[in-house]
Amino acid sequence: MPSHDRVVPPRGRCLLHRAAIALACAAVAGALTSCGNSGSSGGSSTPGTPTSPNTASFSGTMPSALASSASAAISSARASASAAASSASARASEFEASVSAETARRTAAAEKELKGVKGRGNAVSEVGVTGMPKAQTGGVAAALVTITNKTGHKASYAVQIDFKNQAGQVVETRFTGSENLQPGKKDQPIVFSRQSAESRLTPSLAKAQRY
Repeated sequence: MPSHDRVVPPRGRCLLHRAAIALACAAVAGALTSCGNSGSSGGSSTPGTPTSPNTASFSGTMPSALASSASAAISSARASASAAASSASARASEFEASVSAETARRTAAAEKELKGVKGRGNAVSEVGVTGMPKAQTGGVAAALVTITNKTGHKASYAVQIDFKNQAGQVVETRFTGSENLQPGKKDQPIVFSRQSAESRLTPSLAKAQRY
C-alpha cells in the first residue's frame, strides 16, 4: 500500500531549511531591537544605559580563596612588623649594653688610677662639675663633668665625684674619666647617683688626676 507520509524532494528540503534559518534570524533580530528600544519613544534606537548591580543580592562574605589570601597577607605583615620591632629592641639593648660596658670600664680605670693619688690630684683646674636638673635625669641626682685638656699633649684623666647631702656629708662616691684626650679638646661624661630620687644631693669634685 502507498505510504501516507509525503516525501519531500532534496531540493524542497533545502528550501525548507533555508526558510527556517531566515525565520530564526528574524526572531533574534526582533528580540534585539525590542531590547534596544525599550524605554525610548518615537522609534529612536538609543542604546540602553548600564545599571549597577543589585548589591542587596550580595552576601557580604569574601570568597574563600580571597579571604585566605587576605588573611595570609595580614599575618605576613604582622610578622614583619613584629620582626622589625624585635630587631629594633635588640639593637637598643645592644647599644645600652655597650654604653654600660664602656661606663663600667671607664669607672674602673679612673678608680684604679686615683687609688695612689694623695690630695686632690694634679688636674683639678682642668675639670668642672655641674649638677643636672632632675627633670632631665629621671629624678635622680647627676653631675655633668667637663674635662678639658689644657696641656700641649694628649692625656688621660681620672675624676672622683662626691655626692653630698644637705649637711655637707659625703653619702656616695662615683668615678669617671677620659682617655687619650687631645690637646685643647673637651670631654663631658655624666655621673649618676644611685641614691633614691627623694635624696637631695649636691655633686662636688673630690679628685682629678691627669696621667
